[in-house]
Amino acid sequence: MSYTNTTLTQAIKDYTENDETTFVSNIPNFIKNAEERIFKLIDLSLFRKNVTGTMTSGNKFLAAPTDYLSAFSLSITNNSNTEFLLFKDVTFIQEYNPNPSTTGVPRYYALYDVDNFIISPTPNSSYSVELHYYYRPVSITASGDGTSWLGTNAPNAILYGALTEAYIFMKGEPDVMQMYQTKFDDALALLKNYGEAKETIDYTREGDKRAPRI
Repeated sequence: MSYTNTTLTQAIKDYTENDETTFVSNIPNFIKNAEERIFKLIDLSLFRKNVTGTMTSGNKFLAAPTDYLSAFSLSITNNSNTEFLLFKDVTFIQEYNPNPSTTGVPRYYALYDVDNFIISPTPNSSYSVELHYYYRPVSITASGDGTSWLGTNAPNAILYGALTEAYIFMKGEPDVMQMYQTKFDDALALLKNYGEAKETIDYTREGDKRAPRI
């Protein structure tokens, strides 16, 4: 079983037996809220990216990608060598280099706001950079009959996550809401197992993992 935006929307209406206009108009929000919960609860290497760019000499800010969620690493090329910056809190960055006009080879970075990283020291050259980060994939709701990795490979997670959001909106019965939450948690557990075990195993080196007999 897999879902497109159309079939997932219909499933939510069928499960809730609700096709009221305001409810239906909010279904994309239920789905996007469920996607956001999944992306922030489960770490899948499928949702990692590498991008390259260039720092601006004398500018302490570096633009973050529009689909950025969290960073794994940020490196610069300095004299043909790759040097990794250390991720710190914004206050550390500002205390380390209180005068932004003081430049040097960057050593630290932090997420300053939703659009920018702050670098310290302020770059003294236009260094090439590479950012390895966890990104927010395009939502299944982005097009009329759109598909997504979650809709194809984790249909229960996105369905029950959206149903939980829908029942919160409906102020539905607590027992039904709890059932959907439990189903969502079960689907997340399976996805977490995939993301933290099967997806990261090289069977040619590590062999097949077998559960011990009880």
